[in-house]
Parts: sequence; C-alpha cells; structure tokens
Amino acid sequence: MKAKTPEQSKTTMTDMVLPSETNPLNNLFGGELLARMDRAASIAARRHSRRIVVTASVNHVAFNRAVPLGSVVTVEAKVSRAFNTSMEIYIDVWMEDRESGARTKANEAIYTFVAVDETGRPVKVPEVTPETTLEVERFDAALRRKQLSLLLAGKIKPTDATELKALFD
Repeated sequence: MKAKTPEQSKTTMTDMVLPSETNPLNNLFGGELLARMDRAASIAARRHSRRIVVTASVNHVAFNRAVPLGSVVTVEAKVSRAFNTSMEIYIDVWMEDRESGARTKANEAIYTFVAVDETGRPVKVPEVTPETTLEVERFDAALRRKQLSLLLAGKIKPTDATELKALFD
C-alpha cells in the first residue's frame, strides 16, 4: 500500500451561514459547525483510504471565534497521520470578511476516522508522508495525541506512552 501526502486528502467546503443555522446571538450554532467539520473530515478520510469510513472520535474542538450570520465559512480537512486502520484528520475553519475578503482562522478540530469494509470490520489504511513544516508538526503531534487518548482510556500503561514520556525527560 503506497503512502499518501496530506495534500492528497485535502477537502475544502465553502458555504454561507444562513438564519436557520444561527443561535439567538445570530452566530453559527456549534453543532452546525461540528456537522460541517464531520462531513469534510469524512471526505478527507475517504480520499486517503479509498474505503468506507466512520467517525471514531472527536478528539479536540476549539471554538475560538463566533461565526456571524451571513459569513462565508470554509472548512479545510486533511489527514494528518494514519495508524493501522485509523486516521487523524486535522480541520481548520476559516471565516471570510464580507468587505475585504480577508480570511481569518475561526476554529479548528481534530477527528479520528476508521476505515472499514462492507461488513464494518476495520481495514488497513495507507501511511501518511507529510511534506510541509505544518504537516510534519501535525504528524508528529498526532502520535502524542493518540497515546494520551489511549492512556486516559486506560488502554495503555503510562510506561508505554513513550512519546508523552519523552516530553518530560
């Protein structure tokens, strides 16, 4: 199975925030943004694995800025690292200024997807070969995030979290 770059999975979805998608403050509902991110991440995972994919977890979401009614929102998703059957997807959310067109990063998230066959059994996925400095940073950090998640879930012992341990040595 040939390794792929994050760019090969890149998925970009652009849409406008409509009145039915906003809260009483006229900002995009968080749940609506989560759904948009899930769809973009799903497409990125599918592009990387070329398999059916399912959301395994939402590992991190940062709602850093409110996204007001009428904003143009772009969700960009890329596979940051692949493990055996799972893939970490890093998602950046951009907001476009209505007048200048300048883009501002509004939010980000990290999802995990698992590739499965037609019966729902996990299947192996290609490795990721990062190319840019940012892709390398996200690739390296993905292993630490995975180990932390496994540690918190009680699935590995602290002594087995080698990447985390290295941070404190």
